[in-house]
Amino acid sequence: MKKELVNELLRIAKKKINNDISHDFGHACRVLGLAVKIAKEENADLDVIIPAAIFHDVLVYKGTEKYDREHEDSAAFAGKILTKMKGYPKSKIEKVSYCISVCSFSRNIKPKSIEAMILQDADLLESTGAVAIMRTFGSSAPMHVSAFYDLKDPFSTKRKPDNSRYSLDLFFTRLLKVNERIHTRTARKIASRRKSFLKKFIKELSIEIKESDNDP
Repeated sequence: MKKELVNELLRIAKKKINNDISHDFGHACRVLGLAVKIAKEENADLDVIIPAAIFHDVLVYKGTEKYDREHEDSAAFAGKILTKMKGYPKSKIEKVSYCISVCSFSRNIKPKSIEAMILQDADLLESTGAVAIMRTFGSSAPMHVSAFYDLKDPFSTKRKPDNSRYSLDLFFTRLLKVNERIHTRTARKIASRRKSFLKKFIKELSIEIKESDNDP
C-alpha cells in the first residue's frame, strides 16, 4: 500500500478515535506495527491488513448497551472510508470489514482468512507482556475496578478470578491465556516471550506483597 494512503488512513483514525487509554490511537498504531510484521512473515495481503489494523477499534462502546456492536460498527466505518478513498482497491474492502468484524477477544470467533488471523494475533499480543500490564492497570479507573488485587487472595488461588473487581485478576482471565488463542507461528514466538515476562512480573509482585504483609 502506498505511503500516502497509509498516512491518510492514520490521519482519519487519529481524528476519530477517542476511546479509553487501552484503546487509544497508540493501541491502533501498535496493532498496526505488529500486524504488518506478522503479515510480512506469513505472506498476507498488506492492502487488507493495514486498514483493518488501523480501524479495528475505531469505535469502542465499553460499558454501554452498544458494546456488542463495536466491531461491526468499526468495520462499517472502515468500509465507508475505503469506499471514498481514491487509489484503494474496492475489491478488498469486504475483506477488511470481515477482519475487523471478527476481531473480538470476548466473542472468540474463529477467523476464516489469514488476514483475519493476523489481525486477531496482533490485537491479542496487546493483551500480553509489558504493554498489557500498562493497559490493564491504566484502564482500571475508567472501568470502575475497585482494587488492584484481592488482599486475602491476590493470585486467585482459592476463588474464581473476577476482573470486574480486581485489576490483577485480568492476568488469569486474559493475559496469561493469550497464547492459547494465537494462530500464526510468528505471533506465537512473540507471545511466548511476553508471557514469560508476565510470569516474572507476578513472581516479583508475590515477593513484594509478602514483604509488605503486616499480619501480626
